[in-house]
Amino acid sequence: MIVNSLSLCYHNKLILAPMVRVGTLPMRLLALDYGADIVYCEELIDLKMLQCKRVVNEALSTVDFVAPDNRVVFRTCEREQSRVVFQMGTSDAERALAVARLVENDVAGIDVNMGCPKEYSTKGGMGAALLSDPDKIEKILSTLVKGTQRPVTCKIRVLPSVKISHLKLEDTLSLVKRIERTGIAAIAVHGRKREERPQHPVSCEAIKAVAETLSIPVIANGGSHDHIQGYLDIEDFRQATAASSVMVARAAMWNPSIFLKEGPRPLEEVMQKYIRYAVQYDNHYTNTKYCLCQMLREQLESPQGRLLHAAQSSQEICEAFGLGAFYEETTRELDARRAKLLARSPEEVEEPAEDTSGIIKMAVKFDRRAYSPQITPKMCLLEWCRREKLAQPVYETVQRSLDRLFCSVVTVAEQKYQSTLWDKSKKLAEQAAAIVCLRSQGLPEGRLGEEGPSLHKRKREAPDQDTGDPRAQEPAMPGELCKKRFLALASGKESPLEGW
Repeated sequence: MIVNSLSLCYHNKLILAPMVRVGTLPMRLLALDYGADIVYCEELIDLKMLQCKRVVNEALSTVDFVAPDNRVVFRTCEREQSRVVFQMGTSDAERALAVARLVENDVAGIDVNMGCPKEYSTKGGMGAALLSDPDKIEKILSTLVKGTQRPVTCKIRVLPSVKISHLKLEDTLSLVKRIERTGIAAIAVHGRKREERPQHPVSCEAIKAVAETLSIPVIANGGSHDHIQGYLDIEDFRQATAASSVMVARAAMWNPSIFLKEGPRPLEEVMQKYIRYAVQYDNHYTNTKYCLCQMLREQLESPQGRLLHAAQSSQEICEAFGLGAFYEETTRELDARRAKLLARSPEEVEEPAEDTSGIIKMAVKFDRRAYSPQITPKMCLLEWCRREKLAQPVYETVQRSLDRLFCSVVTVAEQKYQSTLWDKSKKLAEQAAAIVCLRSQGLPEGRLGEEGPSLHKRKREAPDQDTGDPRAQEPAMPGELCKKRFLALASGKESPLEGW
């Protein structure tokens, strides 16, 4: 039997389970703070990871794996490097190995998801779909064990033949023996069948049968609903399953301090600590908001829950939890760090490729709180161009490699407009460019309390949507608005506001 030589110990460990949308860097660091020994990232699909570029983010002191659309797919840091396990969704051995080699220098272990029953995983032959193809399982795991420098594990569910009352586990036991022979370091077993959900009882007997059959560590999973309400319950679940370690999912999602021997900390304290990590590591606010909602649960209708539900930025989330000053201070520190990095390496700064002469510039940013929830500057500009029978605005956006910030130039009637301030997302940068154009021409931009023609309001976007995207229902802007100014620009005449 082949055994990977660089082994992360899986004996007698408390483990944060892989959870989609939950297992991002802030939650993993929080779990480590509260006593978790090993933390798994959320399942990340092989095809998506293979499109990513590894980027050292000096401003955040992280390593980022960045997709072609500039979205950070996986972010990690030195603090967790020796204890984070990268879980992938895959159905192909060669792709799996390519992903493992991409991330192996930044993680402690590699895991293959073979237990997720959700369609987004199984429809590509991944997750629990692999359980019906032992040959493919063997090929994927064997390829990884032979080809990567990190210990390899997998996470499975009990096969359909199990009947808890009679313990007919032949198929499951046959599969796990075959898996063990590939040389993996450990196996996590969720004690439910593929079609079962959390409301169904977890089978401690099935996990125990696997643990008694194998010589490698078995990690018990699935006990949050029935067994694990506090720290002492984790050990009770381990003993009931005869497992080497326990992997906790939803109970840790609800309160990550469940890993503390002294008992869980107050939820308010836990959430504030989570928010601090989210801000420090520039976690996208929609992900931060989702995780906090999972923690609040039945308190979502409380005053604080309502503030969280209404929040549309990291700053608003911080303000809802009394951390507004922390947000401002941390943002200033990050901006100063980025500025220092840019000053040290000016040759790495990427400016828009086109000649910047003739571009109207202003130092502006888009602050969503200053605008109506139904209206954005991009919407105002697009609707104005439609009414005036001008070509729609064209946005050209670039990203600096050093700090991952964005700058956008918008072209309207052959004139270009740009904010001199770089922003953290492409959409925010485009909104800022639209503001420059609108302000330089004296046009309404949708600010709260702004005088002038109003737009027909569109339906409010869902919390997960970026209000910078105008592609939903476009409003109409009545009235004649400064058409002559744009026509003058189009004809090459100097604008009275050029360079303002």
